[in-house]
Amino acid sequence: MKGVRFFRTIQMKMSIIYVLLILFAMQLIGVYFMQVMESSSLKSFSNSLEYEASLLATFAAEKLPEGAREGGQTQEEILKAYDDLKDIAKFSSADTLQIVDADGNVVSTTDQNAAAVLGHKNNNILISRALQNTKDNEQTLMDDMGNRIKVLAVPVVKDGKVLGAVYIKKSMKETYATIRRINGIFLSGTIMALALTALLGVFLSHTITSPIKEITRQVTSVAEGRFRQRVRIHGEDEIGQLGKAFNYMTERLQEALSSNEEEKEKLASILSNMSDGVIATDEQNRIILLNHRAAQMLGTDPTQAEGRKLVELVPLPEEWHGEETRDEELRTVMELAAKSEQEPRQVHVTLTPIHRREIGITGAVLVFQDVTEQVEMERSRREFVANVSHELRTPLTTMKSYLEALEDGAINEPELAKRFLDVTRNETERMIRLVTDLLNLSRFDSKQAQIKKIPAAIPEMLEEVADRFSFQFKQKSIRSRLDIGDVRMARIDRDKIDQVLDNLVSNAVKYTPDHGQIVLSCRDRGGEYAEISVADDGIGIPKKDLDHIFERFYRVDKARSRNMGGTGLGLAIAREIVRAHGGSIDLESEYNKGTKVTFTVPYGEGSEPA
Repeated sequence: MKGVRFFRTIQMKMSIIYVLLILFAMQLIGVYFMQVMESSSLKSFSNSLEYEASLLATFAAEKLPEGAREGGQTQEEILKAYDDLKDIAKFSSADTLQIVDADGNVVSTTDQNAAAVLGHKNNNILISRALQNTKDNEQTLMDDMGNRIKVLAVPVVKDGKVLGAVYIKKSMKETYATIRRINGIFLSGTIMALALTALLGVFLSHTITSPIKEITRQVTSVAEGRFRQRVRIHGEDEIGQLGKAFNYMTERLQEALSSNEEEKEKLASILSNMSDGVIATDEQNRIILLNHRAAQMLGTDPTQAEGRKLVELVPLPEEWHGEETRDEELRTVMELAAKSEQEPRQVHVTLTPIHRREIGITGAVLVFQDVTEQVEMERSRREFVANVSHELRTPLTTMKSYLEALEDGAINEPELAKRFLDVTRNETERMIRLVTDLLNLSRFDSKQAQIKKIPAAIPEMLEEVADRFSFQFKQKSIRSRLDIGDVRMARIDRDKIDQVLDNLVSNAVKYTPDHGQIVLSCRDRGGEYAEISVADDGIGIPKKDLDHIFERFYRVDKARSRNMGGTGLGLAIAREIVRAHGGSIDLESEYNKGTKVTFTVPYGEGSEPA
């Protein structure tokens, strides 16, 4: 497989293309060269042979008897001329040379069987043409061995008369052998040149493809998330510029990805720590993102929710399912009851479509805002206003009616007027207490209540509160008991804690029947807190009212509490005072068996044993 991949590489393709181009160029040159060389060699051979034949014809014209045919010469002169012609034939390089007279008889030859040829007539057509003084009498023949032979006949002319002819036959074997050797040398040179060209092409292509391979490796590294490596720059050519551009792109990509990762981490952190639930869906209304708060509200696992249809988890209104509303931002308030929540939560849901350019809507984002506390606060605010209005209206109505009675003549009756004025004064004091309590709660709500902590002995405070309520105890024949444990001096606002104790003991006296018992106790809790409790064996509180007992204006028996002069704010104020000290308050009660209220206060720094 590696070999197959190698032949598919750019380096191999460039090398092959380079070699093929060189081969094509050399073939063109070689064909042209061999044709020219062969033509030149053959032409040179022919010219040489013609020159030799012409030269021999010139010599033969001087020796060949002019009047042999007419008998103008003696027999001796003719024989002597023939002997001279034999000597001329010896100087020829032709394979076969024949000199014939005007009758076509061979008078000189270089043939080995000269005796059989001399004196005989040669009827070769080329000789006949030469005796007729026809030029360009040559012919190429093939011998029995397949070698080419050049045949040439040249007339011997003297003074315009044809005295005979020179007939030359010469083999072209050496010429063609020389041509073949030259062709072989050229072919060998071509093969060597191609081999060297191939090596050079591989080397040159390697210098081009090596930076490309390095860039390819770098691209792979970048794709796998490794951005520290850089492409080495080997020059200022196009590949070097490409390497620089790629390094610059890698740096920018690393910066962009780092920025993107930071933004993703920020977004993930924001989504995971948001107090609101967030759900993102795709164009098919399938969940693609769900933060922890949304999963908590819906009572599901985030990993199992992804990929599910939105309507499977969220009870959306029917009108939200229509396609015509997908382009709009929708809002509603719904009730979600998750398994992890004890009570259903009121949730404000906002659906916002996600738009992308040239695509349109690709999904939606739903934001779930828990407004349970806001709804409860709004309900409490309305109830608070209603309760305050009711609490103020009752004494004001009573005062108005008694004042009107006084105005109508009751003032003239001393005993009746005194009773009416006592009632009016009591209602006024009740309103003063109510307004005072409201002001105290307002200060705690606005963090303006001042807590002035001083060292105080808890046992002494319990003894003093028991003394303050001793008259009420005697009136109802209530037994009081102090249970003092090992507690230290605590740094507290004594007036505020006295107010808490007075409120708790006052409630215990009100709701404890005659001959009952009230126990005031204090204990150490973990060396950091003093635990104070007020317990009675009175009528107790029904179980359904325990969760609301510290709410403002909340009364278990509204008619009885109002008749006893309570405002319904005592326990709420007590809770705020204890919380302001850094402690906690708790109430335990069983209907018709009694109530126990316990609160803690920290000792504070610099506390000493009591």
